[in-house]
Amino acid sequence: MTEKEKMLSGQLYNALDKTLSAERHHARMLFQKINQLGEESIEGRKDLFKELLGKTTNNFWIEPPFYCDYGYNIELGNKVFFNFNCCILDVMPVKIGDNVFFGPHVQIYTATHPMEAKIRNSMLEFAKPITIGNDVWIGGGAIICPGVTIGNGVVVGTGAVVTKDIVDNVFVGGNPAKVIKQINN
Repeated sequence: MTEKEKMLSGQLYNALDKTLSAERHHARMLFQKINQLGEESIEGRKDLFKELLGKTTNNFWIEPPFYCDYGYNIELGNKVFFNFNCCILDVMPVKIGDNVFFGPHVQIYTATHPMEAKIRNSMLEFAKPITIGNDVWIGGGAIICPGVTIGNGVVVGTGAVVTKDIVDNVFVGGNPAKVIKQINN
């Protein structure tokens, strides 16, 4: 298996692989260009996002600056909004449903490292996919950890650290995030 095949299957892989390094560099060049465009270039910015991201609709908005690892592992549903300074480490798929809103400084991490120091020190890493359902609002500064699925109709409070799956129609907050109350959707 190539390092990319290992990465996409959730196995330990070497992120310093030439192919993966080149793909990350390509993504950086695109999002740096996006982040430099002014308000007069809104359509040009949207076109560059469509080139960067794996799947989009025509109905999304991402405020710059925006950062990601590869871009091609990010799938956006309809009516998705990212506020300023969001970061997605998309080593594995990040699937975002319809009508999803992200506050500023939201971080989504599929990438992770082994707990065992000997393996971690070998520079190998792995990832777990993230899925975010429909009609979700993620408050500013929240962190979504590897392998998490967030259900439909969820509100994630500002600064929450989501380490486990979240069921539909709840408000979660804290570190680690816990269900605070049900939402009547």
